[in-house]
Amino acid sequence: MRVKHAIYAAGLLGGLFATAAFAQDAAPAAADAAAAAPAADAAAASTAPSAEVAYIFNTLLFLIGGFLVMWMAAGFAMLEAGLVRSKNVSMQCLKNIALYSIAGIMYWIVGYSLMYTDVNGGYIGSFAPYAWDPVGGNALDTGYSTASDWFFQMVFVATAASIVSGTLAERIKLWPFLIFTVVLTGFIYPIAGSWKWGAGWLQEMGFQDFAGSTLVHSVGGWAALAGALLLGARKGRFSKDGHGVAMPGSSIPLATLGTFILWLGWFGFNGASQLAMGTINDVSDVSRIFANTNLAAAGGVVATLILLQVIYRRVDVTMVLNGALAGLVSITAEPLAPSPLWAIIVGAVGGVIVVFTVPLLDKLKIDDVVGAIPVHLLAGIWGTIIVPASNSDATFGVQLIGIVAYGIFAFVASLIVWGILKAVMGIRVSEEEEALGLDRTEVGVEAYPEFAVGRA
Repeated sequence: MRVKHAIYAAGLLGGLFATAAFAQDAAPAAADAAAAAPAADAAAASTAPSAEVAYIFNTLLFLIGGFLVMWMAAGFAMLEAGLVRSKNVSMQCLKNIALYSIAGIMYWIVGYSLMYTDVNGGYIGSFAPYAWDPVGGNALDTGYSTASDWFFQMVFVATAASIVSGTLAERIKLWPFLIFTVVLTGFIYPIAGSWKWGAGWLQEMGFQDFAGSTLVHSVGGWAALAGALLLGARKGRFSKDGHGVAMPGSSIPLATLGTFILWLGWFGFNGASQLAMGTINDVSDVSRIFANTNLAAAGGVVATLILLQVIYRRVDVTMVLNGALAGLVSITAEPLAPSPLWAIIVGAVGGVIVVFTVPLLDKLKIDDVVGAIPVHLLAGIWGTIIVPASNSDATFGVQLIGIVAYGIFAFVASLIVWGILKAVMGIRVSEEEEALGLDRTEVGVEAYPEFAVGRA
């Protein structure tokens, strides 16, 4: 028994000595780890991008996003060309290349400065052409090339003008439309944009609109609605008893191509609105925005498909195309914060809006040729009002204030400009010119001369 006790005591003492020895070894190891922590932090800091590297990647984001959004001009042109009748296709192509060019010039002459220069919490910037960095210069204090920022912001302006073009197609004169584009891209849109993106009064209130569901799409939608009300519907669009009469477009393949081009361009529209790609966090967020943008568009398509089948027992491809676009517009106000499921739901509601509001416009006898008012105006409002559901920095009250403010300003300002144009030079072609088609009477070049001549 004593032998067992002796063995036990020896083992216990050995364990204590071993523990003490381990503690003696561990203490220096812990000390070494503590000493190494600052070194690790320093190493991590050394891997952070330099100001020059961040500048390059941020600028690259603006340029890539900018040319993707510029490509949306082609998408709008193809969508509109496909949804108007054959006799008006050339006119839509002409308007889209003209409005893009006018937007670029006006945004340089006055638009950018009105939107971003010396707003200081107010309602408007300054009246001056915008100048960017000198040749070989840099803007390390801003973190990106000023010219790249101007280019990225400019292509957004053309998007707002394209919305108006589609709604008023097939009966508006060319030059009144182009004059309105000058005012919209040079003054109305930049002043409205300054309230949020130019650090104006809505920004100070906490209004949230990440990439422009309201600033771009609803502003364009309000301008289109004002024009449609003053312009009136196409001849024959509504029967004597008030029912809508379908006027099928010239090319579903073109309209579909236009939709896919717009879908592609939207990755630049939303993704580059992160405004930075100089860190791992920024790149991760851009990737998340891409994914949510795609899911929202898909949600809009699927919701439209199902609803059309349930309600009408058949699926209208043009409505499904607009369902995709409505999903994209809806997610544009907040494409970063939502979960994947929530992005799908936000986009799906955009599709639902299209299905129910297109017939509503018919009942109101508002002729919107491409469905831009449901897609851009109404889905834009939905996307903006629902931001607080995923972004804790937003509140429903402030979001509503922003929506109402933009609606009143954009609609009233546009209505005034359209009214002046109507009184001074007229905005609508004659019945004879409308019957012959604007390709022949306004442009002089028919898109499909073998088929369109003389057709009403």
